[in-house]
Amino acid sequence: MIPVDRRVAVISFHYKVSMPELPEAEVAARQLRARLIGTHVTDVFVGRSDIIREGGDTGAWYPGSRVTAVERYGKSVVVEFQKTGSTRYLVAELGMTGLLLFPEVAIKFPQHVHYTMRFDSTSTGSLRYWNPRRFGRLSLLDRAGLDGYCARRFGCDPLRVTSEEFVQLLKQCRRRVKALLMHQQVIAGIGNIYANEALFRAGLHPNVIASELASSAASRLYHEMQTILQQAIECGGSSVKDFFAPDGSEGTFKQHHLVYGKEGLPCPRKCGSKIRRIQSERSSFICASCQKIRTHR
Repeated sequence: MIPVDRRVAVISFHYKVSMPELPEAEVAARQLRARLIGTHVTDVFVGRSDIIREGGDTGAWYPGSRVTAVERYGKSVVVEFQKTGSTRYLVAELGMTGLLLFPEVAIKFPQHVHYTMRFDSTSTGSLRYWNPRRFGRLSLLDRAGLDGYCARRFGCDPLRVTSEEFVQLLKQCRRRVKALLMHQQVIAGIGNIYANEALFRAGLHPNVIASELASSAASRLYHEMQTILQQAIECGGSSVKDFFAPDGSEGTFKQHHLVYGKEGLPCPRKCGSKIRRIQSERSSFICASCQKIRTHR
């Protein structure tokens, strides 16, 4: 088991940020699941009305409801509530600087707490949504609203899709493989960090066309994608700039990055080349020797 740094941090933010991805959202969902299920909402405070993307007029429903489930969809965390036979949801987009935080975590800029939900549990107290740049939002939805939200935003989940489904998906897409991995409506949850790391481990250039990959190469990418995501979750995610778990702990998977942010350093495979940075929609970090544009292997 790779260790997770459990120190409680004073939360601040940087202007150069890396967006939380699937592992960071999964870590947040697991911590919320462990502490919130079974608790009742006592009060809700909205600091900025524009932080709620949908369902702002339903906020009065939540006090008195009980938390019954917490799930992750792509890079978002979804909390389920039940009250008097009806069910509603809180969907939290982490965005670039969005964090879900328990009350024991000190916050350096409390003016960026835009939503607070309080509970009847003394061990939990409250859950705060802190988001200084507000690229993420909250949505308050019923079941139909959640289904529509997911249908619009999320493709297959990279931890739940089968190898056969993943290989077939790549064969159907004439798109660069890295862009495909990061297309949330096709594969939900992978961002720039884990796309770079998975492609390097699979020995694939980010600009190779997905549909031109041999089945063996696509299967290798599937294995590396799943492995790296699971390892990152075990590490508590990658706290590259601004990610902290709800309990304030930092993820340690950045210590295991092989290429992301390693421009100019020797290739970890000791091939003699150095890691290069190439620019497309997002920065890619590659070893030009280990990641040639080859498709039939």
